[in-house]
Amino acid sequence: MRRVPSVDELLKRPRIEERAKGSGRALVVAEARAVLDELRQAIRKPSGPAEGANQSINTASLADAAEEKIIRRLNALGSPSLQRVINATGVVLHTNLGRAPLSEAAVRAITETAGGYSNLEYDLASGKRGKRDLHAGGLLEKLLGAPAIVVNNNAAAIFLVLNELASDGEVIVSRGELIEIGDGFRIPDILARSGATLREVGTTNRTGLADYRDAVSERTRMLLRVHPSNFRVVGFTARPGLDEMVALGGELRLPVVEDLGSGCLYDFAQQGFEDEPPVVESLRAGTDLVTFSGDKLLGGPQAGIIAGKPEWLRRVRRNPLFRALRVDKLTYAALEATLRDYLFGRYDHIPLLRMIRAGAEDIQRRAERFVGGLSLGESISISLQSGESVLGGGSTPAQSIPTTLIRIRTGNGRSVARIEASLRQGDQPVVARIEDDALLIDLRTVQAAEEEPLTNALRSALGETNE
Repeated sequence: MRRVPSVDELLKRPRIEERAKGSGRALVVAEARAVLDELRQAIRKPSGPAEGANQSINTASLADAAEEKIIRRLNALGSPSLQRVINATGVVLHTNLGRAPLSEAAVRAITETAGGYSNLEYDLASGKRGKRDLHAGGLLEKLLGAPAIVVNNNAAAIFLVLNELASDGEVIVSRGELIEIGDGFRIPDILARSGATLREVGTTNRTGLADYRDAVSERTRMLLRVHPSNFRVVGFTARPGLDEMVALGGELRLPVVEDLGSGCLYDFAQQGFEDEPPVVESLRAGTDLVTFSGDKLLGGPQAGIIAGKPEWLRRVRRNPLFRALRVDKLTYAALEATLRDYLFGRYDHIPLLRMIRAGAEDIQRRAERFVGGLSLGESISISLQSGESVLGGGSTPAQSIPTTLIRIRTGNGRSVARIEASLRQGDQPVVARIEDDALLIDLRTVQAAEEEPLTNALRSALGETNE
């Protein structure tokens, strides 16, 4: 223990002294103390070599080890934890990788808005205070045919609606729609936190209109319909049509709210996807309020959108929680840019739609060109094979998109897992798939500008494997 250097000794070392000048002495001192505390704990609880082996450790080696660890910790603090990642998995809406990538227009809008002041809540025409809703509200109304407001995600959207319309009563919902939306967030839990009381009707696989009607009481405040965007129940099933639900709500003078989750503004039926109704269809059917996400099938930033009839929307907007759940100027900037691309039909400007709309032949040609440009070692086997991309992100669970996969195998017993790990941990992180002891690359989720960095990352990872 006496051989452990002091903080002052470490601060006199040239490398650390130089970092103290550039990073601030207080930070370097704090990291040095933390490293020395860890070193003392390791000495008190030795593991590995016998205790007597500690006698061979001299003061210089301990100081060298401490210095290296301090430098590494300072480098880590100076580097962003959140990094851009190349998604080569073929999962278009990869929740762990941030879901939908933003368009160039959305990125420009964020940059321009973030770098200075903005008219977020200022009416330039009148010179008076304005409302932030207007920045996306007008475009949403043109696209949906109904007014809309924006909060920070879809869970917040449905929570706000429930809190405003049903916090003093019951919400009727089918037992088969009480879904978990990811990371342990469940519709019943959100319902309970909103102050509303859940009234389950029907069974897991079958719910009829009579089940809703029979459950209505003087405490009923709304009928809730949840789109099962992340699962499917097939076989002996039944569920009332949306038009039937709307008619029942009108008869009982109860609002009908639909949580659509993914939020299509584009008709994916053209790509053969079933059971993902566009938001506009729900609104045209007469649904009082609809909630959906901004960063799933819409292809924009994380947001929750509430759209519907003005009288109900005004109530929700007046709820004090709306201010707590509202979005900032950067989200509005990105969302507005994305919605404008929809309005003018510039679908291929939106990365999500571009990836989904790309045909199997287009992906095959890209894969052939990409493989043709790779020059790897003789022990590396590369081939193309047919495969499937998926939408992911809790949407269209039964649907896939034909694609061409780049299959990479190594010879001489080299580990594919090591290559995959090297790709993940490189200067430009790449996330890929392993299947049947081969590395799979799906270019559907790799943007054109990312092909060169992907090539470099593969050469680096495969080169390390060859060493």
